Amino acid sequence: MTLAPIAIYVDADACPVKDETFRVAARYGLHVYVVSNSFMNLPREPWIERVVVSDGFDAADDWIAERVGPGAIVITADVPLASRCVKAGASVLAPTGKPFTDSSVGMALATRNLMQDLRESGLITGGPKPFSRQDRSAFLGALDRAVVRLRRERGL
Repeated sequence: MTLAPIAIYVDADACPVKDETFRVAARYGLHVYVVSNSFMNLPREPWIERVVVSDGFDAADDWIAERVGPGAIVITADVPLASRCVKAGASVLAPTGKPFTDSSVGMALATRNLMQDLRESGLITGGPKPFSRQDRSAFLGALDRAVVRLRRERGL
């Protein structure tokens, strides 16, 4: 059985770590799919593929979820997408470097739904904390570890 090559899928519309993802991918020679609902200016590299999907609800999420499996790394802050990708066997990281796993994604979904209900009822009016340099650094380390782990599992 031939294993699919390691590839990175970026849920790109609001992703703050695209440049960091490109640096890690270049270091390891990985293909990156940058998936968004609109045109996005990206470096012109043969290993970076721009994917523009329709502006339909969850179109980018559906495109990613339908293609990932073991050997894929997904970068997203979207918890429902993370859940779908974890179930498909992909490694999933939030832009803060936090991994979504079988054991953590259920709680992340429950927390997301609770927070959404609280915002809709007006009990909470703020959003997530601002993205920091520490988040960026944690992401770089987590992405590098994910690539190294997948390479080791595949004997590369």
